[in-house]
Amino acid sequence: MNILPPALTDVIDALGALPGVGPRTAERYAYYLVRRDPSLSSELAAALQNLHSGIGVCQKTFALIPADQTLSDLYTDPRRDKTTVAVVAEPFDIMALEKTGQFNGTYHVLGGLISPIDGISPEQLRIAQLTNRIDEDGVVEIILATNASVEGESTALYIQQQIGDRSVKISRLARGIPIGLDLEYADQITLGRALVGRQTL
Repeated sequence: MNILPPALTDVIDALGALPGVGPRTAERYAYYLVRRDPSLSSELAAALQNLHSGIGVCQKTFALIPADQTLSDLYTDPRRDKTTVAVVAEPFDIMALEKTGQFNGTYHVLGGLISPIDGISPEQLRIAQLTNRIDEDGVVEIILATNASVEGESTALYIQQQIGDRSVKISRLARGIPIGLDLEYADQITLGRALVGRQTL
C-alpha cells in the first residue's frame, strides 16, 4: 500500500539521487515544494529543463559559459592577464577564486584530478590543452590551484612534468593554518606546509 502519492515519491526519489541529500532531506525538500505556490515548482522544473541546453564550455579555459558563446568572458575581457593562468580541477573552483577579488589572470579547468582508484588517468584531463595554451598565449606563470589532497598533489606534480623545460614560472596555492584554528588541532600536512611557507614579519 502506497502511503504517499506516486507524484510525491517520484520527487523524493529524484531529490535523493543528488549528492549529499539523504532520504530525510529529500522528503523535507519535497514537502516544502508541495506546501509552496505551484509556480515555484514550475520555475524549478523550467530551470532544470534548460540546464543542459543552456550551458556550453569555453574552448580555451573549459569554464562553463552560456551555450551561445564559444569563449568565456574571463578569457576575452581585455582586463584579464592571459599570461597568468590558474589551473583548477572543476569549473566551480573558479567561483571560489573569483570571490577573493585578488586574481585578474585567466583559468584552465582540468575536468577532474588524477585518481587511479576512480579510473581517472592523465589522458582524461585537459593537460595537453594546457601546454598548448602556454605556447599559444605566451603564458609566463601557471598557478596550480588543485586541492591539497593526494589526487591534487599528484595532478600538480604531473602537470609540472608535462610543462617540462618551458620558461614558465610554476607556483602553488599557499597552504597554512586556517584563521581561528588551534595548533593542537592542525593535521601534520597542514602544519608542515605552514612551516615551509612561513612569512617574514
